[in-house]
Formats: sequence, C-alpha cells, structure tokens
Amino acid sequence: MPKTDLKQILSFLHEAEKLKSVLRHSWLSSGRRESTAEHTWRMALMAMLVHPYLKRKPDLFKTLKIILVHDLVEVYAGDSVAWKKDRSQKDNLEKQAIIKLEKLLPGKQGSGVRKLWQEYQTYKTREAKFAKALDRLEVKIQHQECDFKFIKKSEIKFNLIHGLKNCEHDPFLREFWQLLKQNYIKQYKANKVDPKLYQ
Repeated sequence: MPKTDLKQILSFLHEAEKLKSVLRHSWLSSGRRESTAEHTWRMALMAMLVHPYLKRKPDLFKTLKIILVHDLVEVYAGDSVAWKKDRSQKDNLEKQAIIKLEKLLPGKQGSGVRKLWQEYQTYKTREAKFAKALDRLEVKIQHQECDFKFIKKSEIKFNLIHGLKNCEHDPFLREFWQLLKQNYIKQYKANKVDPKLYQ
C-alpha cells in the first residue's frame, strides 16, 4: 500500500471519529444524549441478529457497509430530527459532506463510500431497504429505553406511525415494528398519556 493511501485513510478515520461526538435527539437509558456512532453500532448489531429471519435475504456484508457509512455525513451536517419535516437545507449539507468525505480517501475507496451512501439515500436495493428499516427500528427501541420525560408531545403520535412503510417489505421486520408499537402504547399508558394523543 502506498504511504499516501495510508495517510489518507488515517486522515479519514480522524474525521470519522467526530461522529462519536455528534449528539442525536435520542436519549440513553443512562440519562445522557446518544451519539450518532452509538446509533450506528446498534444498527449493525441488529443487522447481524435479524438477518437470518428475513424472507428475501439481502447481502449482509454489503448491508453492514451501508450502515457504517449511512450517517457519516453527520460529521459535517449534524443530526436532524425525523419528526421535523423541512429537510431541504439538510439534504444540501449532506451532499456537500459526502463529497468532502470522499476526497479524504484514496480514489476507489472514496468513491466506494460515496456510492454506498447514495445507495442508502436512493433506497432501491434490498440492502438499502434493510438498512433503512433498521435505522427506523433502532430509534424506536432507543426511545423506549430512555426516561419518558425526554419524549416530547409532538413525538407521541409520530412514534406510533414512523417507519412502518420502511418495514412493510418483509414479514419479520413488519412484526418487529408492530411489537415496538405495542410497547409504545404500554409505555404511554404507564405514563398516563391521554389515549387521544396516540389514536
């Protein structure tokens, strides 16, 4: 391997380290904010555990690569809150971020990372669809693990519908989503949330 390639990879890894400090909207069971890197880690763990149950299995290795890069742009673009609709500025920032990240790596590696990120965004392949479903499911799990005081009123109904369309393509993923919905309702009832807010 040329020394220039090694230096570029190291430089990229230094930039990627910043993902450990990008804080998300989600809170952990310990009471602190979750980082994007932590979210990515559990998505990868979920992929490994869920993959055997899928009806039409995507390539697991490729899915894991997509998961690893799907939120890398947040190094520069930061995290966005799913239930806030306006994404136009965010999309522009993310496109600029992936170009910047691509340039840090040696040619084929840089373009490979960009292509994986774009595959996730275009949401057409089996692997991208699996990764997107896991993204939605992981957030739902995390919201159920945090203290209820961190759940905003504007999220209550959103949490019960968000991500279903991303899980419809597979029976197991759909069942997983439904289980999490039922857990949300139990969580809401336990916290005396007005039933009208989640019907």
